[in-house]
Amino acid sequence: MADSLDKIVYSFVMEDVLKGLFIHVPPGYVACVYDLGQGVLKKVLTPGLHLKIPFWQKAKLFNIQTLEYSIAADFNPDNIKGLGDTPIKSVTSDNKIINIEGTVLLRLDMEYIPMIWQWVGEDFVAKIVRPTVRSRLRMISSRYTHSEILSGKRDEVEVDIKHELERIFSPRGIKVENILLSEVSLAEKKEIQYKNNDVENFYESRK
Repeated sequence: MADSLDKIVYSFVMEDVLKGLFIHVPPGYVACVYDLGQGVLKKVLTPGLHLKIPFWQKAKLFNIQTLEYSIAADFNPDNIKGLGDTPIKSVTSDNKIINIEGTVLLRLDMEYIPMIWQWVGEDFVAKIVRPTVRSRLRMISSRYTHSEILSGKRDEVEVDIKHELERIFSPRGIKVENILLSEVSLAEKKEIQYKNNDVENFYESRK
């Protein structure tokens, strides 16, 4: 009985040690390593099998494939870490309140991933991507009329948004591959009324 118990314990220990020795990085991913002595290592591990120090080093996989950041009505806002957002409300240059839906194609820059993990963390979508996309879409759309965004200058609007996002994301290790606006619709009357009430209450509070 004692011998069999020793074999079971031995097998468990060996399995844990062997798992701790290797890092398997699948295609489309890279791995960052956190070392207890040196912190996050600058070297990024590419797809394949790699060795690490058991119990002393911890590996984290990051997706470097093209990611779809979807802005759509079916996105769940409670999913803070989700890669997307609900339709973004904005005011055009002709004072129309619109809802913007679309897709932002993003990709993490492999060389910047150690910096992202160390200084931003795994929830970079909630901290950087979502607030930046909201802000830049509203800023760019305010330069155009509703009809221009809807059809006449949609390509120009998409290019402007892409350039603005690149300016902010590039130094942070996030590449913008494309911007695709799928739907630009006027806000419903109740949404407009709600916004007008907010504006009126703001001015009332300042009297």
